[in-house]
Amino acid sequence: MHEFIPYGRQNIDEEDVKAVIEALRSDWITQGPRVEEFEARVAEYCGAQYAVAFNSGTSALHAAMFAAGIESGDEVITTPLTFVATANAALYVGARPVFVDIDEKTYCIDIEGIEEVITPRTRAMVPVDYAGYPVQMKRIKEIAAKHNLVVIEDAAHALGAEREGAKIGTQADMTMFSFHPVKHITTGEGGMIVCNSLDYYRRLKLFRNHGIIKEAEYLEAHDGPWYYEMQELGYNFRITDIQSALGISQMNKLEKLLQKRRLLAGKYDQAFNNVSWLQTPPTPPSGSRHAYHLYPLLLAAEVNRTEFFTYLRQHNIGVQVHYIPVHLQPYYCRRFGYKPGDFPKAENFYASEISLPLFPGLTREQQEYVIKTVKNFGEGRRNVKGLAGV
Repeated sequence: MHEFIPYGRQNIDEEDVKAVIEALRSDWITQGPRVEEFEARVAEYCGAQYAVAFNSGTSALHAAMFAAGIESGDEVITTPLTFVATANAALYVGARPVFVDIDEKTYCIDIEGIEEVITPRTRAMVPVDYAGYPVQMKRIKEIAAKHNLVVIEDAAHALGAEREGAKIGTQADMTMFSFHPVKHITTGEGGMIVCNSLDYYRRLKLFRNHGIIKEAEYLEAHDGPWYYEMQELGYNFRITDIQSALGISQMNKLEKLLQKRRLLAGKYDQAFNNVSWLQTPPTPPSGSRHAYHLYPLLLAAEVNRTEFFTYLRQHNIGVQVHYIPVHLQPYYCRRFGYKPGDFPKAENFYASEISLPLFPGLTREQQEYVIKTVKNFGEGRRNVKGLAGV
């Protein structure tokens, strides 16, 4: 039996270990100079003016909602095909997430359906770069400008992706990245917001640190050099110098990690493009580049997804499914009355999707084993209509 191959995993080398040890031996292990250095590295990479690091991508999205001034009674438009944190961030500030079905060509939000759900209560949109595919931002920004909406891009899957020749991170009002272990770089847990607005930057930093501020020019009073004020109700969403040391080291090899992901995705494309019962992921238009956080395959209707999933798991291939549409989660059904059939494209996608292993450390031998095992599943079921062309 082949050793277990996960769908994703971190890529940690000796330079990363060395960087973390150096941080542990320094005078700073919580909020210190490495946090600001990490923020500066990501901002420079994306071409953004500001960056604020958080202890998770979820915290970062929550902070972005606060920074945008979203509050109770407001509405925030997003896609149901995402991790629950995207929609939950709106709930954290008392707003209501409003879903728009997906575009079957990109797996991202159906942009032409957005204006249909805009109401006087709509304050923001949160498009998601699903799997690393850069959502078409030009049209989204046009809609946002027309209706005076804030755009918060959920780019948890898309650090290093490119849209019309530019790195993702400057086209939205705020852009969120995640540094979970299976993402492009990792800090263990972590997230970041990049933006070009000084006001958003200040509010993000305030929210991250209990709502406390120390800068003299923003204080309402000034009792002495020790003085600080809690001006808003914030949280302890701070990232540490230890995590930031790892993040800085990971940034040093981000382009190599992205290149490996794209090469692996290309190998999968080549292997499966002519397999009649599989649909490979879409390719962005010229001038844009996919970041390939995930490699989502869609199965033909004739294929039993549970059987296929189980078959691969039995062969030690750690496939996964991304995602159960948010509106089908029990909490959302109970609270908002959602039911199956409300967003059929996202539901159909979920019913046929399976994510293959994709991470920079995936070896040639491991990927060839995955490809062979996938094809063997079809070979063993040639009597099933639709599986003959393997």
